[in-house]
Amino acid sequence: MTAPAPRAFMSIGEVLSQLRADFPDVTISKIRFLEAEGLIEPERTASGYRKFSRDDVSRLRYVLSAQRDHYLPLRVIKQHLEAIDRGLEPPATPGGGPQVPRALVAAEGLPGPEAFAREPSELRLSRDELVDAAGLDSDQLAQIEQFGLITARPGGYYDGDALVIAKTVAEMGRFGLEPRHLRSFRAAADREVGLVEQVVSPLVRQRNPEARGRAEEVARELAALSVKLHATLVRAGLQPQLGR
Repeated sequence: MTAPAPRAFMSIGEVLSQLRADFPDVTISKIRFLEAEGLIEPERTASGYRKFSRDDVSRLRYVLSAQRDHYLPLRVIKQHLEAIDRGLEPPATPGGGPQVPRALVAAEGLPGPEAFAREPSELRLSRDELVDAAGLDSDQLAQIEQFGLITARPGGYYDGDALVIAKTVAEMGRFGLEPRHLRSFRAAADREVGLVEQVVSPLVRQRNPEARGRAEEVARELAALSVKLHATLVRAGLQPQLGR
């Protein structure tokens, strides 16, 4: 027999039972207080009972651990949670700012299909945070936006793709290339997007979930192949100039 799947939602009593093993002093009143302070936001049933998700329990564990192990005030813990919600890492030192995960800008080699499965919206950076993380100044970012390489998402935030693009443009700038020189990359990417859309559109128009899942898989594979083809064509084109 297989074990039953974990419940999607838990009552406040069930949450208390889960937390008591690691936090013996936690009480229902404590959980309600943390909710009132805005550190968790459980859903409510039609009759007003709280429904806690696994994410709510994880947040409670983070809050309680930060209080017990690091003596952090709720104001600071709330800032940490806000950073986590935006895909950032909490400050490593007291008084420091949230950090961009290194994995986002430390990838090596050509991306495979799995790289295109990541949700870029998981990271939400302010303009100042993007400038700092990418090693740019505000004027350089304005130029990158002017030539269509980066666009802010609704709400004025920048996602993980914007960070990688900005950092890449900054690195190319060390060789004298400016954003205006890179407009052809935007145009080429738009053309490749159009080709992929032609292939997956028939699948997207189907209403069954299997077809939509297949469309996502095909789009990821084609995106990875297009990057590989582009990189190889550039490398092959440079060989005569390099004397090979």
